[in-house]
Parts: sequence; C-alpha cells; structure tokens
Amino acid sequence: MLRALLFIVPLALMIYAFIDCLNTPEEEVKHLPKPVWAIVVLLFSVVGAIGWIVAGKERRPRTGRGAGTGGWVAPDDNPEFLKSLRDEKREDDTAPDPRADEDPKKRERGEDTES
Repeated sequence: MLRALLFIVPLALMIYAFIDCLNTPEEEVKHLPKPVWAIVVLLFSVVGAIGWIVAGKERRPRTGRGAGTGGWVAPDDNPEFLKSLRDEKREDDTAPDPRADEDPKKRERGEDTES
C-alpha cells in the first residue's frame, strides 16, 4: 500500500498542477510564460508541480463571502431580497379586501353578489 502511495501522490500533484496551469488566465501567471510552466510541470513532475504551486501563479487572499463582495449570494442570505419580501407582505396586508363590503351570510353560502 505504501508503494502505491509513493506513486499516486506525486502523480496526483503533477496532474493537479498541470490542470491548474492550463486553466489559469495568462495575466495571473508569474515569472515564466504559461506554456513554459506547463512543460516544466510535465518534465520535472514533483519539483515542477511544487514550483508552479509556490511561484507560478498570482495568489490572492480569499475574502469572506456575502453581500457586497461581488459574489453570488443565496436568496435566504441576501438582506436586500429579504427586505423586498417584507415590503411586499406589508403592501399585501394594507391592501383593502375586495370582499369586505359583501354580506357575510351570502359569502358563507357561496352566493354570487354580482348578479
């Protein structure tokens, strides 16, 4: 089992670094052109992969998620959406009931008052 790990872990690291290199936009690549980084990762497997991960890509600190960060926010976490729901509910509660002037006995029997 240990022998398999000694083969699988470096291979997985190399595959990850190669795919990450290919998917990285050209303007985020540092020190070498992107095709050169891809060749380095393939030729020097572990050392090239570690080199790409450490020095090949511009890394930005992760920011917290939520409203205002520019990322997508689920509706139940979005304060603006929740506020709009409360406003709509208030408007519905203040609207007059169209059946308020009907005779309650006719409403119970299901009679139509429009006839």
